[in-house]
Amino acid sequence: MPQYSDTGGSVESNGQRLARLRARRRWTQQRLATEAGYSLAAIKAYEQGRRSLERSQIVLAFAKVLDCHPTEITGAPFVPVSSDTEGQAAVASVAAVRRALLRHGRPARPAEHEVAAIDLAELGRRVAAANGYRQAASLARSGAVLPALLRDLQVACEVSQGDGRRQVFALLTSGYECAMQYLYMLGHTSDATLATERVMWSARETGDRLRVLAAQWYDAGEFLAIGEHDEAGDIIDDALTGLGSGRETRPEAVSLRGAFHLKAALNSARAADAQTAEQHWVKAKEAAEQLGQDRNDFQLQFGPTNVAIWGVSLPVELGNGRVAVDRAEQVRLPQHFAPERHSHHYIDVGRAYFYSGQKDKALGAFLKAERAAPQVTRMHAGVRETVGTMIRTQKRGDLLELGIRLGVV
Repeated sequence: MPQYSDTGGSVESNGQRLARLRARRRWTQQRLATEAGYSLAAIKAYEQGRRSLERSQIVLAFAKVLDCHPTEITGAPFVPVSSDTEGQAAVASVAAVRRALLRHGRPARPAEHEVAAIDLAELGRRVAAANGYRQAASLARSGAVLPALLRDLQVACEVSQGDGRRQVFALLTSGYECAMQYLYMLGHTSDATLATERVMWSARETGDRLRVLAAQWYDAGEFLAIGEHDEAGDIIDDALTGLGSGRETRPEAVSLRGAFHLKAALNSARAADAQTAEQHWVKAKEAAEQLGQDRNDFQLQFGPTNVAIWGVSLPVELGNGRVAVDRAEQVRLPQHFAPERHSHHYIDVGRAYFYSGQKDKALGAFLKAERAAPQVTRMHAGVRETVGTMIRTQKRGDLLELGIRLGVV
């Protein structure tokens, strides 16, 4: 039975989109089951919405055999419901941010007053503010400041020279990273990929070896997101080689090495290699112990707390709810951690409870995530699909109200 949004339109589940994509290829359910390596019963359960189709490993498997992008199954980007004014404001700047990204590398043709207004210290403060808004999950404010900020950074890069030029490119790299994360959290994955390419290009212009390696962390994520695990693994391995496999002891290098081990663990988990995923997580844990504190180098949070958070998300990726729940009960998030990180953690906790059959606790975790970062939670494909599946089997109370805010009913 179809669900309906607050605008009266039909809301498709991931399973319904899967069925439509299958029909487009004129495949039977049995053919899809055979090609993807799942049972016929599983295909029927996914397509009928009786089984949640939100684990990346499974979505990627279907996307690969159907030769489509994963978002064609998940339905991203999503449109906020009309009552979500903050969500509407968050997506209002997407087109302007996209235009700023497209202007990258083109002649800026700045006016005299734009050149005269260049102030590196002020640009640094503005970049920090934009990233601060994003980490605070204020996507509307982050999106609102990004277009003008990126334009001013592009102008500054064009007219600056020497050390000043390298400093500006470091700021531009961070600005592009902010744009990438903003777009990614709103489900605009193609635009986020464009931003990642800009991050890679501008990072090389800084001449900072660690900054370039940090950009490769995001580049690996692009291949990981579409199931190209070998390509992602090659990028990660090259970066770890460049970091010296433990010989580089500067804190920022140790932090970066740990972050790459976490990325390698995620890549392995999505490739259904639980053993290798665990090995990389243990190596990340060793790097975090060496640091002894949480750091935020190159906008990549890493440290003991981050490793603990990933200790929950990795078994979630593998569909192992019991391990994820056990680990989640040991995690204590510091109050100073960004709302964005709180939200993502509680989303993973909710999915872990769902996999363990504890639907009431799953709902409680999703509501915690929404309180921490409403737009991030409501735009999360996994939350939307999981909550939609829960509603189809137990439509009531707080669960139904959350589904309305998500736009899945």
